[in-house]
Amino acid sequence: MDTDVIVVGAGPAGLMLAAELRLAGADVIVLERESDSHVESRGMGFTARTLEVFDQRGLLPRFGDLNRSPGGHFGSVPIDFAVGGGTHASVTGVSQAHTVKVLGEWAAELGVDIRRDHEVTGLTDTGEHVEVTVRTPAGEVRLTAPYLVGCDGGRSAVRRLGGFAFPGTDATAELLLADVENFELPKLWSGSRRPGGMLLAAPLGENRMRVVVYKHGMTPEPRTGPPAFSEVADAWQRVSGDDISTATALWVSSFTDASRQASEYRRGRVLLAGDAAHIHLPASGQGMNVSIQDAVNLGWKLGAVVTGGAGEDLLDTYHAERHPVGAELLKNTRAQATLFLGGDEMQPLRDVLTQVFRREDAARYLAGLVSGLDIRYDVGAGAHPLLGVRMPETRLVLADGEKATSTELLHTARGVLLVLGDDRGAAETAGGWADRLDVVSARAAYDPAPGEPAEPAAVLIRPDGYVAWVSGDGDLEPVLRRWFGEPSV
Repeated sequence: MDTDVIVVGAGPAGLMLAAELRLAGADVIVLERESDSHVESRGMGFTARTLEVFDQRGLLPRFGDLNRSPGGHFGSVPIDFAVGGGTHASVTGVSQAHTVKVLGEWAAELGVDIRRDHEVTGLTDTGEHVEVTVRTPAGEVRLTAPYLVGCDGGRSAVRRLGGFAFPGTDATAELLLADVENFELPKLWSGSRRPGGMLLAAPLGENRMRVVVYKHGMTPEPRTGPPAFSEVADAWQRVSGDDISTATALWVSSFTDASRQASEYRRGRVLLAGDAAHIHLPASGQGMNVSIQDAVNLGWKLGAVVTGGAGEDLLDTYHAERHPVGAELLKNTRAQATLFLGGDEMQPLRDVLTQVFRREDAARYLAGLVSGLDIRYDVGAGAHPLLGVRMPETRLVLADGEKATSTELLHTARGVLLVLGDDRGAAETAGGWADRLDVVSARAAYDPAPGEPAEPAAVLIRPDGYVAWVSGDGDLEPVLRRWFGEPSV
């Protein structure tokens, strides 16, 4: 074997996955078709759950000052993301190019082998390992590994070569996009409707702007490359009456409302994550965020399998947990497409929903849906409200008097048994998994508010931050075996 895992694609999902695998002790080769990292940015920011994911690995300072906003939209109808609760209840403007830079540097520091200008042209799953044929500047090479993960985007070669079914709906509308400079436009974050279509202009930094235009009746073109900027400028003028042709175009692209999802996220030793597993209209900035969360869910599991810490059946939980999330993503982006791209006939519905979304309960529901804050995995029997959800950030006083948060305990990407009360039995049981699990005794740094339930005596937190067991809800040992394999002693 050339490595433990081959990851195809050096975008946000591929780099996040590779880093998570390294934290789990696995060797990783990342193959990227492009020779340089992208300067363009399809993704424009992070939702709350992705900010939490980065925070639990200590990554947030690497991104610099973050421009956070409580406001967002659902299909152009405004909603307040701040009602979602949690430490990072907001939307954050960060370009995908900057995200790739930060994650690439982190992955390289962890020892990930990133090989650019390497295009996968063939794939064989022998049942014992995966072999890929790769076109490189030095000629064709073959690489083998126990597992391969396709993080190579909507036109995924891994998905096609691996024989994954990709059902869904074809595109019915096309939107044109350009990042421009040397031109001033009004800030139109939620879009501006005109009789002929829809316009959006969003700042990308000093002297730079992203423009998106949709002209009613603009059907998808069969393209072999990106549209010319003149096509974007012509559509913009037809819809708005304004001439933007004198702007300097830095990047031009297009996207559609096609909506598809792989029927399975794993076929034998080949897996899919990110846009390779699901494509959709890029609404509410969900694409990059769900892709990164796919990678974090898969990374610790695949890392445990290839390093011998867990059995192969742990990988089945990746599809079981993330495929429903992808299905919900497609459902809500298709709903947003109807609102976003519809003409005047949709305005009464937009007006009604604007009033509905002002209700705190409706805004909270949509914030949870779009941000991923409402995700609850099926981790087995038990009724405690923490089971299957991400552990809320809790301020702690450790046994030695030091202060920490539950989020900081996850920086090493190991599991954590957090003992908050008198549950010595749980700590003794977890001793057999000391090579994969940290046992931390602490007390909460604050008392629960009146009416809130007291903290449980012990909580088992998976490396991805989700709670797998709470004291009082069944025996701990079978839960440890399920998520962390057999004990080492």
